[in-house]
Amino acid sequence: MTRGRVEPKDVAADRRAAEVRKLSTLVEISQALAGTLDLRPGLHRALELLEQHHSVVNAAVTLRDEENGDLDVIASNPRAPGAPRSSATAGSGNGNAAGKGRSPDHVTDQVIRTGRSVVIPDIDHEPLLKAKLGDRSKPGHRSFIAVPILLNRRPAGALTVELAFKSERLYDRSAKFFGVVASMIGQALKVQKLIEAERQRLVDENVHLRQELRERYDFSNLVGTSNAIRQVYEQVAQVARTSTTVLIRGESGTGKELIAHAIHYNSLRARKPFVKVSCGALPDTLMESELFGYEKGAFTDAHARRKGRFEMAEGGTLFLDEIGDINLPTQVKLLRVLQEREFERLGGTETVKVNVRLIAATNKALEPAIEGGTFREDLYYRLNVFTIFVPPLRERKTDILLCADHFLQKFAREHGKAIRRIATPAIDMLMSYHWPGNVRELENTIERAVLVCDGHAIHAHHLPPTLQTATSSDSYVSQSLKDATDAYERDVIQDALKTARGNRARLPRAVFKASWMTSRS
Repeated sequence: MTRGRVEPKDVAADRRAAEVRKLSTLVEISQALAGTLDLRPGLHRALELLEQHHSVVNAAVTLRDEENGDLDVIASNPRAPGAPRSSATAGSGNGNAAGKGRSPDHVTDQVIRTGRSVVIPDIDHEPLLKAKLGDRSKPGHRSFIAVPILLNRRPAGALTVELAFKSERLYDRSAKFFGVVASMIGQALKVQKLIEAERQRLVDENVHLRQELRERYDFSNLVGTSNAIRQVYEQVAQVARTSTTVLIRGESGTGKELIAHAIHYNSLRARKPFVKVSCGALPDTLMESELFGYEKGAFTDAHARRKGRFEMAEGGTLFLDEIGDINLPTQVKLLRVLQEREFERLGGTETVKVNVRLIAATNKALEPAIEGGTFREDLYYRLNVFTIFVPPLRERKTDILLCADHFLQKFAREHGKAIRRIATPAIDMLMSYHWPGNVRELENTIERAVLVCDGHAIHAHHLPPTLQTATSSDSYVSQSLKDATDAYERDVIQDALKTARGNRARLPRAVFKASWMTSRS
């Protein structure tokens, strides 16, 4: 005898099989939702699994629009007329294609508003719901279950299913099962929203940075008005909108990389990558693999395929600085890229096609290298299509003060200094110096002066010693102690007058007395 009710063995076995089927379905739904960045194909696959394994006749996922509060059926099974059948392509096209012609019923709306599940064992007992679902339901008695989809603990939608009516069905268990499915959909929806927000942030940041680069390297922001530098600007404007190979020549520190940036960001390739390589900084053994990439197993540490700089710059511009330092084997491969627009990675046989504009720069004379056999003549002619000579700073004296003022404003802002100008003696020293390091040396000189200056003007003693010695600068003139003292006193008075806008009444008493004595003498 038994004290309680014991289920027949076949019924218990059926229930165990049903539980195993539910767990298997949950695993497959989890894989479907996690296997794509587009939520809609995963939702369609999840509904198909419910239809295949759990007697689901109709199913739909309804979400509430955050902006206007409208309810949209974003996935349904069977799909609406015209919606794609293949789950692999269900996410393409119109975002609302799956729900066209199907507006949510009042029960679904109630579930989304209240966040509570609704279970109706027999739709025939709900005339309004039966009338709403009659146009798309299969014949026979049916059950209806709607569970909320929560996003950050707030109802964001609902999962609704119609089931074939079974009197022995445990509807509480069924509602919990579909509630777990809805919870998984809510998590997938949260992940998708985070991905979309991050993608939009990256897009906005990318647009902002590109705009900053374009403004930074716009012609109007390049400093210099001398005839020599104006000719460079004209050449940049002529070649920027083309895809011609450019060779930039000039001494070290003249701003060749700045010119290369200006060409790229004023070209039709401005939205594509700008990749720069300092050939002089690469060892000969790494030169080829760095430029052209390598295949897995090409050498001992090549554990995977790696793209080279040419592939990274696809569609954009590749800037090769100090191109005169490239070794001869790499020059042969570079020549082929310029001629055929194709190459093979190191250790590979696959031909890679590239669409890259090449800008090269050198501070060396390539002609002696050609005569010495260290630089290929045919490569030189391929590079020397459009040559831009950047003049040294000593040949553009009128630009020295403009560049100095530009760097003064830049570094005063960066270091939080209230420095407004450069004193006249300091200007004389800047103008007289021969600047072997060109603009780069001038930039470093002004930054140092800004750091050591504790007033509102940069004076001669703020400049580095190399500018204050007779061997490095023509500005130093042998003079007596009295002349040197008078010159310094005159400098202080001029600074004070400029600060007071020429009003002697606003000068400090000591400075006014010194000014009066100077005028008397």
